[in-house]
Amino acid sequence: MSHILIVEDSLRVSSFLEKGLRTHGYTTSAVDNGDDAIAIMLDDEIDLMILDLGLPQTSGLTVLERLREQRRNIAVIILSASHEMDDKLASFSSGADDYLTKPFRFEELLVRIRARLRDVRQLRAKGVNSQVLNLNDLEINLRSRQLHIKGRLINLSAREFILIETFMRHPGQILSREQLLDQVRGYDYNPGTNIVDVYIGYLRKKLGRCRIETIRGMGYRLKYE
Repeated sequence: MSHILIVEDSLRVSSFLEKGLRTHGYTTSAVDNGDDAIAIMLDDEIDLMILDLGLPQTSGLTVLERLREQRRNIAVIILSASHEMDDKLASFSSGADDYLTKPFRFEELLVRIRARLRDVRQLRAKGVNSQVLNLNDLEINLRSRQLHIKGRLINLSAREFILIETFMRHPGQILSREQLLDQVRGYDYNPGTNIVDVYIGYLRKKLGRCRIETIRGMGYRLKYE
């Protein structure tokens, strides 16, 4: 049974999460500040952490950095009210595995939790550092924010990296433009933007056009052999 640590200073949100997660069979612990989160994550066997950024005493980013310094394979999903691209990039740079903005749908959070827990189980079984993802000849380092193809470094912008990371976490899965837009949007978000198509084009130039398929009327898919 997976153990999820909720780090959230809103009692209403924390209680809602605990109740919902326990209903779906998860063991939960909850704290409302960063200092307690650090103490628990270092002592207990936690599989996944749901982490708010705006915490009293010690910030969510500091908690995340302390966790990654310990090199523990714990998945971290940031749950934040901030839609700012800078906050999202800082979270991923500090070692977050996923980022979901408030308000959120519990069903979507569940899907992301299951995916991240599946990643953790696979990495623990292989004894692999959770900060590196591999798919075919692609390798991304989540800590350094670097992509290598057959050992060759490919320079990517922040949004390009977020897109390829999203694809590599869902190999062979069709991702809609809306799903991808949710990952790359920032404070300049415009619902009618074609930013996803633009950055898919950039990625194809750097990775090769055949790697990312367009599925007409549905979205895009990273080929997975």
